[in-house]
Amino acid sequence: MKRLEVPVREGWQERFDEMGFSFHSMDGLYWREGVCYEFTSGEIDYLDDVTLTLHEMCLEAVDYVLRKNLLSRLRIPAAWEESIRGSWARRDPSLYGRFDLVHDNEGEAKLIEYNADTPTSLFESSIAQWIWLRDLYPACDQFNSIHEKLLAGLVGLKSGMAAGSAMHFACVREHEEDLVTVEYMRDVALQAGIDARHVFVEDIGYSAREGGFFDLDNRPIDCLFKLYPWEWLAADEFGTHLLADPIRMILEPSWKMVLSNKGILAILWEMFPGHPNLLAASLSPLDGVARSVRKPLFSREGANISVFAGADLIQETGGSYGEEGYVFQEYRELPRFGENYTLIGSWIVDNRPAGIGIREDTTPVTKNSSTFVPHFFRP
Repeated sequence: MKRLEVPVREGWQERFDEMGFSFHSMDGLYWREGVCYEFTSGEIDYLDDVTLTLHEMCLEAVDYVLRKNLLSRLRIPAAWEESIRGSWARRDPSLYGRFDLVHDNEGEAKLIEYNADTPTSLFESSIAQWIWLRDLYPACDQFNSIHEKLLAGLVGLKSGMAAGSAMHFACVREHEEDLVTVEYMRDVALQAGIDARHVFVEDIGYSAREGGFFDLDNRPIDCLFKLYPWEWLAADEFGTHLLADPIRMILEPSWKMVLSNKGILAILWEMFPGHPNLLAASLSPLDGVARSVRKPLFSREGANISVFAGADLIQETGGSYGEEGYVFQEYRELPRFGENYTLIGSWIVDNRPAGIGIREDTTPVTKNSSTFVPHFFRP
C-alpha cells in the first residue's frame, strides 16, 4: 500500500455536485482530491479473504451469543431478546456492513470494529471513487463492486416482498450525509424494480388501531431501509411497537443489534482467541498489553474513545456515550503516511466482500470529519 500524489481533476467539485455528492467538502475538506492509495493485486485478494473470514466469524458470533444467552453482556434490553431471536431464527436478510481494519503491510490486517447496522461512506466508496478511477487510471482497477452487489442484493430482496408493496428509505431530517446515502440506496432499489419511497424518520407515524407504521401519505410501511441505529429505536417512544413485528422486512434486521454493538469485539476474541485478524478484547480492562483502547458499546464517529498506556490515560475524544458500558481492546496504531493515519473500511454486501474505502485523519482516531481518499490497483 502506497500513498501517492496525483493530478487534481479540473471541475471535480461541480461534477460531484451534479452526481448528488453534495457533502464532498464537508467541514472544509472531506473528499481528498490530489492524493490516492495504490495497492497490489495480491493485497486486494488478501483484503477480500479477510473480509469474508470476518463476516463468517460474525455470523457464528450471533449464534453463539444467542445460544449462550449473552445479550445482557452487550447491554441489549431484555425486552428485545424475543425480537432478536425471532429475527435470527427466520434468518431475516441483511444487505450490507463495513469492517474497519488496520493494515500496515507488516502483518495481518486486524479488525478495529464492525459497522454492522448503519455504515456510512457508502456513496463515496461505491460511486465517487469509481468515477475518480475512470478519470485518472482507466487502465487500472479498484476493489469496488459495491454498486453491483447492492443491486443484486435488492433484486433478491424484491422476491420476498408482497405484491404491490413498497420499500421506504428513512433517515433523520437535516443530516446531509445520511440523506445522500439513503437517496443513493433508494436509487439502487428503483433500478432493482422496487417501488422505493423516501420518508424522514420524524415523519413516520404509528396507528394503534391498525397496529402498524405509516408514511405521510398514510401508506403502510411494510419494508423499511433505515439509516437509524437500532439502539436509538429501542430507546424511542414508538420504537417498542417494533417488538410486535409490524414491518415485514427491516434493513438491517434486529439480529444486527448483536453485531453493531462494540461488545462483539470481546465475544469474537472469546470465541477465536489469538485469531490473526482480531485484537485482544474484553468487557473489562485488559491485562498484559502495553496499550489499550476503551470504547463505549454504542458510540459512533470516534466519540468517547480513550487510549491507555498501562493505567495511564494518554488520549481521549469527547462525546456523550459511555453510560451503557465499555469494551476494552488492544491498541494497534493505524499506519501513518506523513501526518495522515489511514483506516481501511472493507464492505460486505449481500454476504460477499464488495470493496474498500479509505479514511484519513491527522490523529489516530477516525472521526466523522476524517477525509475520504480513493484507491486503485494495477491488474
